[in-house]
Amino acid sequence: MTVKMLAERRTGRLLGVQIVGREGAGKRVDIAAVALTAGMTAEQMTTLDLGYAPPFSPVWDPVLVAARKAAAKVRDARG
Repeated sequence: MTVKMLAERRTGRLLGVQIVGREGAGKRVDIAAVALTAGMTAEQMTTLDLGYAPPFSPVWDPVLVAARKAAAKVRDARG
């Protein structure tokens, strides 16, 4: 699964998410849609508590991994 996350450089506000993959991609799109609708920042997304079941999802959800990377880039851009 590949997740691309775009956030506003100045504020970190989430602007868009693209997800390409097979199994589980739909669930991740729903997570992104809720975050976009709520006007969340990439940093806020890193604190989401998502459901976890070992047979169905990894410990580190791909959306949360992308959010952590996006939040780090926003912090770096702010200097």
